[in-house]
Parts: sequence; C-alpha cells; structure tokens
Amino acid sequence: MSEAVIDAGSRPTAIPLNELLPWAIFGGLICLIAIYFVGAEQGATAIFSGTYVHEFVHDGRHLLGFPCH
Repeated sequence: MSEAVIDAGSRPTAIPLNELLPWAIFGGLICLIAIYFVGAEQGATAIFSGTYVHEFVHDGRHLLGFPCH
C-alpha cells in the first residue's frame, strides 16, 4: 500500500477579496432575479405580459411556499 505524505510546511493559498467580490455580487444578483421570477412575476409587479413565466415557475412557487392562487 502507498502512504500519503503530508508536507507540514504547506499553507492554504488565500483568495484575495478583490477577486472574489465581483463574483459574489454577480451570484447575488442572479439569486435576486431568480427569487423575483419565482415569487413575484405575473403579480402586481409583472414585467412580462401573459402567463408564460407564471406557468414555467408554477411548481417552484409551491415548493418554496409562495402563494399563487
């Protein structure tokens, strides 16, 4: 059998915040847009006319506890 060798002198590499922050903001915006479409679209603040978006996210609304009818 082979044995794992651990180097005691190695340290994890730090991720600079200025590289992580734009991706965190982008991910947060995508999450907010997804929550809007699942939770509020086809209601009082509808952006798109018709019921296509509502029907596409209908089961997700019920799964997440958003009332829709």
